[in-house]
Amino acid sequence: MNIRRMTLPCLLLVMSAPLAADEHVTTTSTHRLTEVANGVYLAQTTAPLFNSNSLVIVNEEDVVVVDSHLTPAKARDLIASIKTVTTKPITTLINSHFHWDHAHGNQVFGDDVQIIGHEYTRMKLAGTPLEETQYVQATAGNKRTLARISEMLTSASEEDRPEIQKWFDLYSQQDEDWKEIAPIPPDTTLNDRMTLFRGSREIQLHFFGRAHTGGDVTVYLPAEKLAFTGDMMLQGPSFLGDGYVDEWVQTLENLKGLPFETIVPGHGNPFTNRDLIGHVQAYYEDLWGKVANMHEQDIPVADAAREVDMTNHASTLGVRRKGVDPQAVGRIYARLDGAD
Repeated sequence: MNIRRMTLPCLLLVMSAPLAADEHVTTTSTHRLTEVANGVYLAQTTAPLFNSNSLVIVNEEDVVVVDSHLTPAKARDLIASIKTVTTKPITTLINSHFHWDHAHGNQVFGDDVQIIGHEYTRMKLAGTPLEETQYVQATAGNKRTLARISEMLTSASEEDRPEIQKWFDLYSQQDEDWKEIAPIPPDTTLNDRMTLFRGSREIQLHFFGRAHTGGDVTVYLPAEKLAFTGDMMLQGPSFLGDGYVDEWVQTLENLKGLPFETIVPGHGNPFTNRDLIGHVQAYYEDLWGKVANMHEQDIPVADAAREVDMTNHASTLGVRRKGVDPQAVGRIYARLDGAD
């Protein structure tokens, strides 16, 4: 029996180094909180369905959270889990970008919590975020998966039924959780850079240029030399359907100007290998060139997505098969045609 998870809006490579043995880990019924620096926690859900990372920064008098997960229910679980490592109040929430899996838990943090994000993120979340393609596709994918599992239940053996029912319940709950979403935009915005001082802790917010979206914010802790990059820099190619592939390489070059030692991405485990940035840059530059050549030949998006060969990045990024996400090709074609 094999129950497939729904297609996710990010290509995640399983290249994460194991967490160091001396890192302090707190596990709740919903989250794993790993202390990646003094008072700084990577919060990851333990549920088997898709979610994103959050960063929890416990300061002398308050808590700053980066990214609010994909639903209000997941955000409430996050807040409850944070209370197991500190009793200090959450005063600030930072959105790394506007995508549903990072910002659709904003509404549960309350009116007394300041929400900070890029101007572009505010524009998107104050607009029609529930009509954004990546959100519509995610919710539709969940419903399709739920329908498939429902069909499996009708013919399941007594031996298989408990496992299938477990997955049916998980996807059903996620479908219900999405119905509660009422997106809340940031109430404080930045265009280029902002710095927060919380006691002795300095928290820098940087916009290095367009990449995964038009408003990706990197949160940098200079004393800890730690950067939370959201989906602008994962351990492999990110979702490109809203991206600026032609500008992404330079944006990552700008990121390299920070003297970080650890990157905490929006998905997956932290990493310290700076060479990964160069590998991802090379991938994006190569993809842009190959797809641009296909665009010049008037090759349809679906055919180009199926035929583009990126396997020359196998040794650095683990790309083993021809083909890429059609949304990536469609977005590159749109950029070549002058779309913003």
